[in-house]
Amino acid sequence: MHLIDLLSPSRVRIERAVTSKKRLLEHLAALLSDSLGAELERAIFDNLCSRERMGSTALGHGVAIPHGRCAQLNTAIGAFVRLSEPVDFGAADGQPVDLIFALAVPQHFTHQHLVLLAELADMFANVDIRAKLRAAPDSAVLYRLLSDWQPASDAAA
Repeated sequence: MHLIDLLSPSRVRIERAVTSKKRLLEHLAALLSDSLGAELERAIFDNLCSRERMGSTALGHGVAIPHGRCAQLNTAIGAFVRLSEPVDFGAADGQPVDLIFALAVPQHFTHQHLVLLAELADMFANVDIRAKLRAAPDSAVLYRLLSDWQPASDAAA
């Protein structure tokens, strides 16, 4: 499973601003639940918050990967948001985040969850990718950039 398998164009957005980390997590839960009901949205939100209480999912350089496991899911889903105004996410480097890839996976996705997180960390470690995502003029270009990205191991094959 690749990162693009987790996304749909409707879950890749440029957002004006959010007022707090909690509001951002609420927004991400709504995107991830994809209008499949308030119960799923609440479960995803609770799982994202639970994971954040264990420690910030901010990677540094203005990037965060909020994620969690959700028993109600049968497949992994993702959402990407670029904020016009960064929000404090408790990053170790002190930088607020503006690039957020949220991930929700089924409860049993132990290995797959770690692989997806590693791919995301690899992608966001690349300064050029971060710059392109920040410069993208609209959500369609963001989606294309995310779609075109391949892990180094895939590119070498």
